[in-house]
Amino acid sequence: MQVLQVQLAVAADPVEVGRARRWVRAQVLAFGADPGSPFAETLVLVVSELVTNAVVHTGRPAALRLSWPPDPAAPLRVEVSDASGTAPAPRHAAASATNGRGLELVELLCARWGWCPQGSGKLVWCELDRGPLAGGGSAREHGMLTA
Repeated sequence: MQVLQVQLAVAADPVEVGRARRWVRAQVLAFGADPGSPFAETLVLVVSELVTNAVVHTGRPAALRLSWPPDPAAPLRVEVSDASGTAPAPRHAAASATNGRGLELVELLCARWGWCPQGSGKLVWCELDRGPLAGGGSAREHGMLTA
């Protein structure tokens, strides 16, 4: 089984997060999936969180990679690499906080996630099941997206 892989270079600018989201939506279409599906919406949210972490917290360029197996039972893998060797650490944000929930969302919505050192930086990865999500629903069902 050949896995389709696509990669996007992300500049060290927070504006790039929006470009990464648009790119992911285009890839969903290119792979023949419905860009309005709960899976696609969740994928865009997860990518947004991981790319934001890489760009905002490091101030350096990053790389985004999607690995899309043709088997619909196989998970889609998202990888974001950056130049910081600092380990990602989920925070528990206060209810009134407007940020600080990125990795909590990734943990909730993905079947698996982790990280590993890569050169002088790191690679953060997650896998999304293309059926019902490991967290028990899509981002919309968890109230993280609105219509």
